[in-house]
Amino acid sequence: MEIEIYADVVCPWCYIGKRRLEQALASYDGEVTVRYRPFQLDPSPVTTSRPLLDALAAKFGGRERAESMAGQVTQVAAGVGLTLNFDRAVSANTFDAHRLVRFADEHGRAGELVEALYRAHFTDGVDVGSPEALVALAVSVGLDETGAREYLASNAGRRELAADLTTAHQLGVTSVPTFVLAGKYGVTGAQEPETLLAALTEVAQRESAA
Repeated sequence: MEIEIYADVVCPWCYIGKRRLEQALASYDGEVTVRYRPFQLDPSPVTTSRPLLDALAAKFGGRERAESMAGQVTQVAAGVGLTLNFDRAVSANTFDAHRLVRFADEHGRAGELVEALYRAHFTDGVDVGSPEALVALAVSVGLDETGAREYLASNAGRRELAADLTTAHQLGVTSVPTFVLAGKYGVTGAQEPETLLAALTEVAQRESAA
């Protein structure tokens, strides 16, 4: 079964959803292929990186509310073994990060790079909109440094990524994570592993019957 994950690498719930899916798959007997599909929570350019909490405060009505929201999601993330350091994270446009995931997918390293991007943004305070940071992350998962640098410096993948982002909206993806199972069954949100496992099992049964 193919599982498509529509997500953004600066979305904490997407990070949590990825980990919960992995926990569900640990208990699932069938064969699956995971594909990473792009979505941008905020496609506007980020000309100068700034602390993520500052950006959230501006978006959600003040510092106190931003810190409260961050604290809540940090607790949920800790429950699946993830460390979110909102006080270190910086805002970033993720277009090039998604583009690099396409490059990594061509070399069989998409999953590793997506994990590295989440960890870099939420745990290590890395600016995942920075070309130099992206090249370093590519190297960290075994990709060729020169190849990654040249890819990011070129227009490679830009048109394809823009088309993928348009496709996500045409499919009705408005919030992430969204999991599409077998190309036609959608599960939205960072659902618990048990819920995801039940969905996987039901879709497998439906596909087998069909």
